[in-house]
Amino acid sequence: MSPEYQPSLLSNADLRAAEVSWAYQQVPQAECSAAELADWQQRVHQFQRQVQGDGPPSQGSLFDLAASAPETSPDPVFAIDPFTLSPRNAEFWREQFDDVGNAALYFVVDHALPILLYVGETVKANQRWKGTHDCKRYILNYVSAHRRHDRTVAVNIGFWPHPPADRKARQALESALIRRWRSPFNKENWRFWGTPFVGGKEPGT
Repeated sequence: MSPEYQPSLLSNADLRAAEVSWAYQQVPQAECSAAELADWQQRVHQFQRQVQGDGPPSQGSLFDLAASAPETSPDPVFAIDPFTLSPRNAEFWREQFDDVGNAALYFVVDHALPILLYVGETVKANQRWKGTHDCKRYILNYVSAHRRHDRTVAVNIGFWPHPPADRKARQALESALIRRWRSPFNKENWRFWGTPFVGGKEPGT
């Protein structure tokens, strides 16, 4: 696939499966230097800044989410700005909650630049990361690289609490956002940014 995303003739499910299969065949990279870390961040940051300034295409969204929102509502693929969501500490899941929370889309953001690192969806927002989740390891490795090179880092999580109630529609929206922003911790986008923060064991919960 070229650096500029082109629509695929495969279904969303087939394309995602192919991308994840490709991602698991990749060998994690060695620890990056300060210069490599800075260059990696700037490439992601510059791409996402461009995306942030883009509006919806004139022909409309390629993703049919009409069943989950009124026709007059803006396409959430373009309406959601992950950088404007209220940030919460990335270890929010260690807190005590009175309920499990509602369905939501969530976005892991390093507000130091800023860059969007990961896009996910959940049916129980307050419990999403209490169990095993690879992204916890990626965040730990990412933050550790910054500490090692004495660079500023501010990783937080933001929740968008208005996703489609239907899980398939919610996952379709998640996939569309992953493709739009090319969030580097999502396996679908490893081919664009590499895997400098994938290695090692998941932190204990």
